Amino acid sequence: MYLDDRQRELEEVMETQGLWPADSPWVRRAILDTVPRHQFAPDQLWTWNGHGAYVPVDRDRDQDAWADLVYAGPQDSAIIQILDGLPSSSLSCVAVVADMLDSLILEPGQRILEVGTGVGWNAGLLASRAGAGLVTSVEVDPDLAAAAGQRLAAAGLDVAVHAGDGNTGWPAGAPYDGVIATYAVDEIPWAWIEQTRPGGRLVIPWGRLGHVALTVADDGKSATGWVQGLGMFMPSRGIEQGREHHAIRGDGPPDRTVPAAGGLRALTDANLLFALRVSHPDIRIATEETKEGLTIRLHDGVSSWATAVIDQTGTTAAYEGGPRQLLAEADAGRRHWEERGSPELWDFGMTVTPDGQSVWCGAADAGPYMP
Repeated sequence: MYLDDRQRELEEVMETQGLWPADSPWVRRAILDTVPRHQFAPDQLWTWNGHGAYVPVDRDRDQDAWADLVYAGPQDSAIIQILDGLPSSSLSCVAVVADMLDSLILEPGQRILEVGTGVGWNAGLLASRAGAGLVTSVEVDPDLAAAAGQRLAAAGLDVAVHAGDGNTGWPAGAPYDGVIATYAVDEIPWAWIEQTRPGGRLVIPWGRLGHVALTVADDGKSATGWVQGLGMFMPSRGIEQGREHHAIRGDGPPDRTVPAAGGLRALTDANLLFALRVSHPDIRIATEETKEGLTIRLHDGVSSWATAVIDQTGTTAAYEGGPRQLLAEADAGRRHWEERGSPELWDFGMTVTPDGQSVWCGAADAGPYMP
């Protein structure tokens, strides 16, 4: 019963926040009734202890804490695996899963390729809509793939789960009517488009900050589409994630105190953050609002960092370290965004060809969005 209560609470929050997709009512039914989230959550999950480490939460030891992680909230994922001290796989947050399934425009009878099986929950949702034997899922971790296959079979869902490199797709099952990825890539693998029929649709997390929906051209030589929403995903396995802000910052004094740019508070705008992801892809930005004020942290994953603190009086203190002037770079990106009319993230799109990809704003023929 405790799981039913938490599921009901999540349903109500999703409803209150308008997160259930109106154009795809099947998604709500599948998440709540056909393929409930808790049936695919492993008995051991992981959580941040606030003191520098992730710690396990076991279902048999603390059922309530485990359930709190499974049904934490619409925007919260549940970590299922830790490698080298960092999360490497998760049970994706409900809001983004629902949004991406809606973006796929999935119809019964379609053949779907999923890359990144994880626990198998998303594959189960796909199969509940597409039908038996029509979903192929690829997972790079053989142990995760085997466990997901067992969960799907136990739930009576016919999904072909394969252990392999998702970036190469699964040619044996091609052509597919649609492809959906559950991990983020910076460069869309051409194999995914090549294995999708003309007119088919691909929904892909891009750059760990948003997801795009692409449609394959009639000649199969390109795929074009729009950004659909925000959502942070773990990167493709094996991709170097770089150093975090605290590791680059260290414990010593900053290299320099810098004048604070006037537009720093704009960095809380999700639309600007996405635009900066396009124009300055190696700068990572995090903001934290507390009763003391707003803290903004920037770093490049290598050797440069910046921190700005805006207190309740509006006074700003800004510090930097490393060879780059990240605050100045971010401010230049902000000015470029404002000069372009402060476009929203939905104004951005992407075109992919065998030769590469281009992110544009407003129209596909507008050229790359560059400062």
